[in-house]
Amino acid sequence: MTAPPLSGLAKRLVADQILDATTAAAATQAARRENQTFAQHAVEAKLVKARELAGIAAQAFGTPLFELGSYNFELIPREVVDEKLIAKHFALPLYQRGNRLFVAVADPTNLAGLDEINFNTGLSTDAVLVEADKLAKAIESYLSHNSDMGAGLEGMDDEALDALEVGSDEPAQDDEEPGGDEAPVVRFVNKVLLDAIRSGASDIHFEPYEKTYRVRFRTDGVLHEVAKPPIQLAPRLSARLKVMSKMDISERRVPQDGRIKMKLSKTKAIDFRVNSLPTLWGEKIVLRILDPSSAQLGIDALGYEEEQKQLYMDALAQPQGMILVTGPTGSGKTVSLYTGLNILNTPERNISTAEDPVEINLEGVNQVNVSAKVGLDFAEALRSFLRQDPDIVMVGEIRDLETAEIAIKAAQTGHLVLSTLHTNSAPETLTRLMNMGVPTFNIATSVSVIIAQRLARRLCNECKKPVTLPHEVLSAEGFAAVTLPKNTWTLFQPVGCEHCSKGYKGRVGVYEVVRITDGISRIIMEGGNSIQIADQAREEGFNNLRTSALRKVVMGITSLEEANRVTKD
Repeated sequence: MTAPPLSGLAKRLVADQILDATTAAAATQAARRENQTFAQHAVEAKLVKARELAGIAAQAFGTPLFELGSYNFELIPREVVDEKLIAKHFALPLYQRGNRLFVAVADPTNLAGLDEINFNTGLSTDAVLVEADKLAKAIESYLSHNSDMGAGLEGMDDEALDALEVGSDEPAQDDEEPGGDEAPVVRFVNKVLLDAIRSGASDIHFEPYEKTYRVRFRTDGVLHEVAKPPIQLAPRLSARLKVMSKMDISERRVPQDGRIKMKLSKTKAIDFRVNSLPTLWGEKIVLRILDPSSAQLGIDALGYEEEQKQLYMDALAQPQGMILVTGPTGSGKTVSLYTGLNILNTPERNISTAEDPVEINLEGVNQVNVSAKVGLDFAEALRSFLRQDPDIVMVGEIRDLETAEIAIKAAQTGHLVLSTLHTNSAPETLTRLMNMGVPTFNIATSVSVIIAQRLARRLCNECKKPVTLPHEVLSAEGFAAVTLPKNTWTLFQPVGCEHCSKGYKGRVGVYEVVRITDGISRIIMEGGNSIQIADQAREEGFNNLRTSALRKVVMGITSLEEANRVTKD
């Protein structure tokens, strides 16, 4: 078989002795087999570095080299070039001026591709040279986020896209053989779910408005837009999600709850908790991603400081008492509780939980979904647990006096009880129980440890930049409370790079762990307020949330701006 002729770029690499003729010919053949451009294949196969290849091409062919990393992708003229042409020719339109279309390419000698784009658009095409690796990421992002429902799906693995266990009466009609009109919707929804898992998102929002529709991910605690499908598809998107989560698709007037399970492999599955809400312009649907592996992280991965971790572990080791975890929605309370349950989960212990709803299934733990509709609330579930010979009980949330009294009674009669409250700090948790009407003696003698927590974004280790703050700023922000040696302090600020999102990657817990000591018990018994309890806790060496956050700032884990976001009033 005759070898294909070398492209201009391949010839140049041979002439410059970067590649030998045999390697260049083999690379050209491989690129054709894989439907890639020579530049794309050469970089992916690591025959030449992307930056080096771009520099050689710019010098050899007189094409200006453009820094794609500084480009605002919101300026891309959408729907001008067909997505198939973008993928086929490894070319991305950057901007349009009148009748001229400027197209980013990694190989300026790919004239056939530019000519085909010219023919299909009717616009004069000008090549803009960029690095192949950056172009690949930009094209992938464009195809993934484009409003066209089919965009970016051609290269997806069909098994992965169709691997959802959908709760439908007739799954073959909805999943195995979707009709021609519904197939793009099915694939788009499945792809959004997969993208959310891959990006580490915690929630997915499908939101209809009067003239637009958007999909947002909450990643590292912050929402950002990922797609804008046509508003005409809003009813079909909501119907698809409701079918998958076993909701009543004919009911659009009241909120509904459901669940979706996605199998990623034979051994790993992800659950989604789904809620629909009727809004002015249609049903908004939010999915909470429930990854069972988050409960298997281990306590060392959560961000507890050594003293805080020891306080939690000591409380878990007690045969009785109450451990309370507090914080706003999305602060990681569930993960902290499940981590503790995993530590306690042995064949010798009987563990029961009452949750609203059960978020993550734990093997060996008896989990109960409370349901107000059938009269099974937290208090009723807790009463039943106490007749089931329990060792450890978890109550999803203490919301009322009845639940609080039963939980405290369980803690006083030889059981370990774990639960949550929605308060801002550990001292406020104690006063909240008092305000509910729980006798102060019962609080002082049953509560062992209170953990207040927040989740702060971690600084990206690839791009974080040291920063020096004036002494006045450090003093005003409260750094005087940080007892770490000053010669170990290193403060950083976010920068942003291709490895992270605006300078942050991942999250870390910020904790206030307070053990109920004799001094704190005395204040509780005297009916003291949260300020008095906080002062006593500080005197006994328990760091509050603010101090814990500032400690993570001087350790270079997060930034001062992020510490202020999650802990400053």
